[in-house]
Amino acid sequence: MSVCGLLLAAGGGRRYGMPKALAPTPGSPGELLVERGVRTLTEAGCSPVVVVLGAGAEKVPELPGTRVVVNPGWASGMGSSLRVGLAEAEGDAVVVLLVDMPGVTAEAVRRVSAGAGSSSLRAATYRGKRGHPVLLGRAHWDGVAELAVGDVGARPYFKAHTPEPVPCEDVADGRDLDVPDA
Repeated sequence: MSVCGLLLAAGGGRRYGMPKALAPTPGSPGELLVERGVRTLTEAGCSPVVVVLGAGAEKVPELPGTRVVVNPGWASGMGSSLRVGLAEAEGDAVVVLLVDMPGVTAEAVRRVSAGAGSSSLRAATYRGKRGHPVLLGRAHWDGVAELAVGDVGARPYFKAHTPEPVPCEDVADGRDLDVPDA
């Protein structure tokens, strides 16, 4: 079973004040959030790792060992980036990680993807609340892509197809960075 890593890093970071892909990782001087996300997916064993960029894409440093794709419609929201990323994904399943979640660890990604197959649908949970990363088996890609519009990603698909919860609060922090110093 092969699991592709998909890092969504295209947003403009309106509330953050800059594209989050270009923001420094809190507590890791010299590492951008996009680099942290790539490292997390790579350390978890995802292959290939696909990175979807948009705002500020021309300023993102080279990301060795990744497949970078630029979403020309990034301003329309995360849904378009998810569709672009799924179109580039390969393998039996894809683990989706958001660039603004530096507290998600490789162990959380491994836990969500362990034993997954093409029909799997899973989401990390933190104290019972669904978060990221999420795993989408290949059988779900078309359905997720069809419903991913605006800034909601896979949420509409998850309303109709409940993902298996995978508790991760003991190995990761599922908070996202909406504003600097969050």
